[in-house]
Amino acid sequence: MPTTRKLVLTTRMPIRWGDMDAYGHVNNTIYFRYMEQARVEFLQQSGCPTIPSGNAPVIINASCTFLIPLNYPGTVEVRMYCGLPGRSSVPTHYELRLVGDPETLYATGDAKMVWMNIDTGKSVPIPDHLRAALTVS
Repeated sequence: MPTTRKLVLTTRMPIRWGDMDAYGHVNNTIYFRYMEQARVEFLQQSGCPTIPSGNAPVIINASCTFLIPLNYPGTVEVRMYCGLPGRSSVPTHYELRLVGDPETLYATGDAKMVWMNIDTGKSVPIPDHLRAALTVS
């Protein structure tokens, strides 16, 4: 079976004390921040704008499945994958693990990025250089 997604980034971020909620674990909204940071790092490394102007990516949906709570202190490792790109969109997938426990999956997430013209709000084709980088082998 051919691979339909490609690992495009692995990054690490410290879990901050302020990421915790009243239950003593990382608040569910912070998982989306971890995925967002990975996505921004990927876009910056790919030469895509992260400050909206001209044509830029936006997120049209996002989800997270919380498997095991993350706790302070620690360092979260986020692995970002991209699926097969369409004309103007690409699905992304995320795996969150704890550094020191690389085999355990703490959460998974998905988000769909769509390239759009900031002025018109209409979708535009994914940049050719990014499309080439996302080719799944």
